[in-house]
Amino acid sequence: MNLSTKYLGLTLENPLVVGASPFCDNVATARQLQDAGAAAIVMRSLFEEQIDAEQRALLYHVETPAESTAEATSFFPGFSEYQLTPDHYLRQISSLKASLTIPVIASLNGCRPGGWTEYAKRFEAAGADAVELNLYQLVSDRAVAGDQIEADMLETVASVVRSVKIPVAVKLSPFHTSPAHFVAELEGVGAKGVVVFNRFYQPDFNIDDLEVQPQLRLSDPTELLLRLRWLAILSPNMQGSLSASGGVHATEDIVKALLAGAHTVQLVSVLLRNGPRILTSLIGGLKHWLSERGYENVDQLRGALNLKHCPDPSAFERANYIRILQSWRV
Repeated sequence: MNLSTKYLGLTLENPLVVGASPFCDNVATARQLQDAGAAAIVMRSLFEEQIDAEQRALLYHVETPAESTAEATSFFPGFSEYQLTPDHYLRQISSLKASLTIPVIASLNGCRPGGWTEYAKRFEAAGADAVELNLYQLVSDRAVAGDQIEADMLETVASVVRSVKIPVAVKLSPFHTSPAHFVAELEGVGAKGVVVFNRFYQPDFNIDDLEVQPQLRLSDPTELLLRLRWLAILSPNMQGSLSASGGVHATEDIVKALLAGAHTVQLVSVLLRNGPRILTSLIGGLKHWLSERGYENVDQLRGALNLKHCPDPSAFERANYIRILQSWRV
């Protein structure tokens, strides 16, 4: 059974990629993931604010976050709170490359154009096989228009792409007005792939202390449905690669993502819950599923349920929406 797949121009042994997470902070852990079957790994993100803070510290000999006001600076972690400093991050890339045979993908996380994007060049020099650019932001300023947000994102992606020869993937949120059009624009400025989707931080309210309460919950399989919809919409017209991130916990989830058009799936939560060995089980399950149905490789499966053969995808989506709502009876 041939599980190999192409992702960002890289040949992977199978579609299972370890998503951006703490797993790559430790070389021994990363090696365990490789031995269990991981086809590539994505390092945790290096943040725009970290890079700006380091550069300002070098400039002024003080630790200062990216924002300028006293109140805003208190929102960000102190320089020592980040798990990997920028210099440590570069050394970790080199250490991982020296110990692993699978591709190592470095991750940059930012939300506006700036000098921090030049760090992609340092990733490449340290040995990274690709860059995943996570464009996470939540715009709360009512004066900022949607087209300006996307223009800034495109400028950021173009800047990163220009600075390196290795492929760049863009990790997106689902909250764009027209994701399909925006993905086409990303490809137009040189992005070689798209990851759908990043998971938005959603705080809760503590009603006893009247405080905003930060929280991080691991994903569950219900989150996959949103990814499947957009994989199916995007995959027929994309030239580059697609990766599903969020909600992949079982063999069935991997199969569904491939049917929708994904080249890879990114796993984090299932690994945090079950450890590296779950990769071996998932790969075995995928082989069994394909073999039972007469498939010889994953390429035969990919995109079989996307919207390529649908004459009017918009009408199809609207019709299904109406049909689902009309199915309820009281």
